[in-house]
Amino acid sequence: MSNENTPIVSVRGLTKTYDGGHQALKGIDLDIREGEILALLGPNGAGKTTLISTVCGLVTPSSGTVTVGGHDIIKDYRVTRKLIGLVPQELTLGAFDLVGDTVRFSRGLFGLPPNEDRIDEILTDLSLIDKKDDPVNRLSGGMKRRVLIAKALSHEPRVLFLDEPTAGVDVELRKDMWKLVEKLRQDGVTIILTTHYIEEAEEIADRVGVISDGRLLVIDEKANLMASLGRKQLMVDLRAPVEVLPDSLSKFNLERSDDGLRLTYTFDTQGERTGITALLQALNAAGIGLKDLNTSQSSLEDIFVNLVHRDHER
Repeated sequence: MSNENTPIVSVRGLTKTYDGGHQALKGIDLDIREGEILALLGPNGAGKTTLISTVCGLVTPSSGTVTVGGHDIIKDYRVTRKLIGLVPQELTLGAFDLVGDTVRFSRGLFGLPPNEDRIDEILTDLSLIDKKDDPVNRLSGGMKRRVLIAKALSHEPRVLFLDEPTAGVDVELRKDMWKLVEKLRQDGVTIILTTHYIEEAEEIADRVGVISDGRLLVIDEKANLMASLGRKQLMVDLRAPVEVLPDSLSKFNLERSDDGLRLTYTFDTQGERTGITALLQALNAAGIGLKDLNTSQSSLEDIFVNLVHRDHER
C-alpha cells in the first residue's frame, strides 16, 4: 500500500492533439487518491474518454506526464497497465468465445497464474456464474456489459476505470454494478467513472470532476461542490395572489409566479445569513399572508450546467 498522501494516479500538464488538429485535452492536472470513487462528468466530446484512454496507455499524450502507483505510463507501461482495469464504452468481445474462457484469457494476458476460484468469485459478483459456459454472442447487451467488467477485474487491478458504465444499461445491472463498486472500494480498489448520469455521481462518488472542452473545470469533494456552487430556493405559497410586490420586498429579488400565488427566494447555502427570517418579517409587515413554505436545493445537474455555461462564456 502506498502512503495515503501519495496519489495512486497523478496527471500533470496533460495535452492531446489528434492528427486532424483537434485538441482533446488542454493541460489537465489531476491527482486521484487511493481507494476513492471519482466521477468525471462532462458532455459528449469533452475529453473524458481521451483522458481515460491516455492514463490506460491506449492513447499517446502530446505532452505532460501520467504516473500510476508512482510508475510512468510510458517508461513503465507494463507495470502501469497491470495496475489498471478498463471497462470501455463499446462492447468489444469475441462473439463465439465462452464467457469463462474470455475472463480466464484476460487474466492470462496480464501474466497472472490461473485461479478458477477468483474467476468464479468475479462471475458470481456479476450474476454471470450460470453463463460461464455460454458463448458471448448468446448474451443480452446488459450481460455482455457484465462480461466486460469481469474481464477488467480478472487481473485484480488496483485502479478501475469505468467509461460510461451504465449508458443503455437496465436498472438491475446498474444496481448490481454499484454494489460491486462498493465491494471493490472496500477491497481498496480506486474507481474512476465517467458518466452523463448526474444522479449516479451524486449517489456513489466521493469526489466529482467536471470536464468541458478538454479542460478540468473543477474537482472537489461532492459535498463541497454541492455547498459552494449549490443554491437553495425557498418557495413561499401565498393565501391570496399578489399583483405587485411592495418596495419593501425589492431587496430580496423575489420571483413572482404568473398567477401571483407563489414567490421564490434564492439564497446561498454558504452564506452566514440566509435572509429568510428578514424576508418572513418583511412579508408579514407588508400584510402578505403565507399558506406554505418549501425549500429545494440545486442538484449536481444544475451545478454542472452552470459550470459548463460559465466556461463557454470565458
